[in-house]
Amino acid sequence: MDLIDELKKRADFFNDYLKKYLNDGDPESLYDAARHLPLAGGKRLRPVISILACESLGGNPEKILPVANGIELLHNFTLVHDDIMDKSSIRRNLPTVHIKYNEPTAILAGDLLYTKSFESVQKVDLDYMGFKKINDGIISCSREICEGQQMDMDFELKKIIREEEYIEMIRKKTAVLFEYSSEAGAIVAGGSKNEVNALKDYGRYLGLGFQIQDDYLDMSSDVDTLGKDIGNDIRNGKKTIIAVHSLNNSKGEDKKILERVFGNHNATEEEVKKVYNLFKKLGSVKHAKKTAQKYNDMAKNSLNVIKDSDVKDILLKMVDYSTYERNK
Repeated sequence: MDLIDELKKRADFFNDYLKKYLNDGDPESLYDAARHLPLAGGKRLRPVISILACESLGGNPEKILPVANGIELLHNFTLVHDDIMDKSSIRRNLPTVHIKYNEPTAILAGDLLYTKSFESVQKVDLDYMGFKKINDGIISCSREICEGQQMDMDFELKKIIREEEYIEMIRKKTAVLFEYSSEAGAIVAGGSKNEVNALKDYGRYLGLGFQIQDDYLDMSSDVDTLGKDIGNDIRNGKKTIIAVHSLNNSKGEDKKILERVFGNHNATEEEVKKVYNLFKKLGSVKHAKKTAQKYNDMAKNSLNVIKDSDVKDILLKMVDYSTYERNK
């Protein structure tokens, strides 16, 4: 079984549904802007997880598509608005929505994707109690994403935060969509309470490992290849797990350097490199890798209550793919 082929098969299956769903709309200028990012590609990890979770319990993958679609639209809504807040100009090797169109249209396009995500979820074919669980889930998911984003911004203004606070922030900002994806797949498949909870846990731990691995990938290269984005993260005081670990474990001169440079918008390239080297010296980069591995193992262990099958094997292999084998 080739994992990439299996993931692509389900991504293609989902993409056909997404394209039809976003096929038209008026005014055309708004719908063009709304389609720009969702149709630009991507691995579709979240909808693929929902399809696999559904299949792992013997569910019909056709039945989960409206929810998978809602999840992907919600994810893209967050990206459109994140790009505006971060003043990003490129996403998926294309101009961001606010650059290609304009900022007011991008805000509306994001709002439209948000609305369409709920519209899509409403189309799921379930009885009342099943529908209520799905609907309550996307409401809760949407709320927590907003809370996580605000926490992330607030953390930039704080000198020190605890690692537990960081984990809670990425759980809300990133992992909650993975968690909802796998939980919704289990609900639509008619899974038992234990099965639904197991797949919900799987998604949460997978999402945590996914985000922490992003932190690790950013900092694991040689100092000579230090990227502009990483320099900006250091200057902006971006609280990744690596920064949090270093800030909480530094002493003496190392602590003074971090206090002087981290979060200093005027830091020089040389100062940025000093902080980058400190992250490695203090063991913070290795700590990130170790923590990602911990959540990686927890995600796999969550599937112990799920019956063995080819689909379960895909879910297990997907943990390593999404945290270690994917390209950032």
